[in-house]
Amino acid sequence: MLTRIDHIGIACFDLDKTVEFYRATYGFEVFHSEVNEEQGVREAMLKINETSDGGASYLQLLEPTREDSTVAKWLAKNGEGVHHIAFGTADVDSDAADIKDKGVRVLYDEPRRGSMGSRITFLHPKDCHGVLTELVTSAAAESSGH
Repeated sequence: MLTRIDHIGIACFDLDKTVEFYRATYGFEVFHSEVNEEQGVREAMLKINETSDGGASYLQLLEPTREDSTVAKWLAKNGEGVHHIAFGTADVDSDAADIKDKGVRVLYDEPRRGSMGSRITFLHPKDCHGVLTELVTSAAAESSGH
């Protein structure tokens, strides 16, 4: 069962400049940053709030590290802006299977490693009214046995 909006992914050309905008304008601070080599991005997670299920909601700022990454291709076509929305779930495998059974294409056969040790998969935007949708099980949920 989906429990919350985990994060909204925002594609940007310059991560440092974009982080500074969110810091100066809204007071959001970087909670976590990393480079995800598999996805070809450098990212910063800005924590917005805690949630009732023990998780949190974030803005995820994404800068491509190579021209062949999905985010780089998306930026070339669309420019900066909202790239995807991610919903939190205690069990990404089960929820992805349930959603697939409803006719929505799941982009990964098996969930992959995401930010902060999470497990993730994506749903095809053409099946989600034009919205690239991510399902996320946080590392905390994974370690608690959910």
